[in-house]
Amino acid sequence: MARRRLIALLATTVSALQRPAAPRQTSIKRQAHEPKQYQIIAGPACEAMAQRIHAAEPARFTYHETSWDKFPDGTDRIVVGGFQPRNEIAGEHVLMLASFHDNDVTLSQFQVMVMLLMSFVESLTIVLPFYPTGTMERVVTEGEVATAATYAHLFSSLPSCGRPTRLIVYDLHTLQNRFYLHGNTVASLHTTVPCLIPRLEAAGIDAVAFPDDGAAKRFKHMFDSDVYEIIVCGKVRDGDNRVVTVQDGDVNDKKVVIVDDLVQTGGTLYECGAKLLDLGAASVSAFVAHGVFPREAWKRFARGGDRDVFDTFYVTNSIP
Repeated sequence: MARRRLIALLATTVSALQRPAAPRQTSIKRQAHEPKQYQIIAGPACEAMAQRIHAAEPARFTYHETSWDKFPDGTDRIVVGGFQPRNEIAGEHVLMLASFHDNDVTLSQFQVMVMLLMSFVESLTIVLPFYPTGTMERVVTEGEVATAATYAHLFSSLPSCGRPTRLIVYDLHTLQNRFYLHGNTVASLHTTVPCLIPRLEAAGIDAVAFPDDGAAKRFKHMFDSDVYEIIVCGKVRDGDNRVVTVQDGDVNDKKVVIVDDLVQTGGTLYECGAKLLDLGAASVSAFVAHGVFPREAWKRFARGGDRDVFDTFYVTNSIP
């Protein structure tokens, strides 16, 4: 996509795992707390990120390549790295980079999580940047499956290594999903917005818009209102139609970025961008943490597409 930007999660993942390294002084002795060292295991789609983390801080992160293969009958044949020729996993803090972009790889990675927790590790931290079932936390029809709850049950039923498994997720669609987890897994929620802020400054963006009140409640506090005009959009009924309106903020002559947690087909995002331009915005860009774009829906936002309204479309690499 022309002018489509990719924001890496590498820096924020390392930051999320960082422990204070400043020395602490007591009346008896001075002791410096060294950062934890991690053994990295990565899902198939996360191997490149694992290699970059190892290259960035080799003293803290050691990457072990895993073989993700299949038997002729289609069942998993997985050989986890770090166990041969000697066991470098037992007694260590393990970081697993995961991606649940389809059901097959999801089950494979759950099997590795179980195996690691039964291998006498000191701790397991799972980095799952995009929680794909986050939008399916409730049902409206009896018999429908709330897959956010079933994923939470799977995580909560993982074996215990003596302490809770830490599950790091970025910009979870509905924050209450964290309370579905119980037992042996605890959610550690983070945001990709710090990756975006320097790019807004470089682009001269002076207004931040949200496509609905929910997104505003979620992200508004992350942007300095003394720096950015805050604009909140929403849909109202106009006869038989629901149309986008600006409910708060001044869009005129502003360079605007619309912020949301994820995009699927992007219909609401497009309508919001078009309305802001109609109301006098100098330019409109968009940022989503997770660009799902099923069936290559991103092409509609590319130059020449029928939804080509954005000056720049920022996404992260949370989805392979």
